[in-house]
Amino acid sequence: MDITAVKTSYRYWAPIYDYTFGAITRAGRRRTVEHINSRSGRVLEIGVGTGLSLHHYRAHLDVTGIDVSPDMLDKARQKVAERGLRHVTRISEMDARALSFPDDHFDTVVAMYVISVVPEPEKVMAEMARVCKPGGEVLIVGHFARTKGALAVLERLFAPLANVIGWHSDFEMERVLGTPSLTVTAARPMQPFGIFTFLRQRKSVGA
Repeated sequence: MDITAVKTSYRYWAPIYDYTFGAITRAGRRRTVEHINSRSGRVLEIGVGTGLSLHHYRAHLDVTGIDVSPDMLDKARQKVAERGLRHVTRISEMDARALSFPDDHFDTVVAMYVISVVPEPEKVMAEMARVCKPGGEVLIVGHFARTKGALAVLERLFAPLANVIGWHSDFEMERVLGTPSLTVTAARPMQPFGIFTFLRQRKSVGA
């Protein structure tokens, strides 16, 4: 999936995203943010989209959100303004493959329901690790391909439609596990029906 296809897809999704895919992923977003709220410091949310998660972050955090879709970001900025979310200090249009943040800057870096959408997810993971502080966490929530069963067959059938539906149904977890400085500390299924996975990785202190 290329960046132009991503922007085109989400331009169409932006007006209805909160009531469609956003509704499906609401419980998973809240559970992920609850974990982040137990931490402190700076948070970077990759693929912040329409800002569905922003009002769930607690005020003690300093939250930055980025996305490549200007249409989605307009919705996010509107939420920040209407809700007075002072803990959200920056909302920016940015390609996650080339983040304009310094090394070791954020305590938590999170990408919810986006890693199977971005072009070159390995580069995105490398950038997430780069801007994360040593000892910090890189969190991924997403759908990963199954290797057997009826759902695995459906995933392969929908795979050619990635540019239309806006995500890769056959995305393999191994693609987010190859960053040398990151170590998996937890992986558990997420609602609804366990079709998504919450993946925690910690950046090594010596990285």
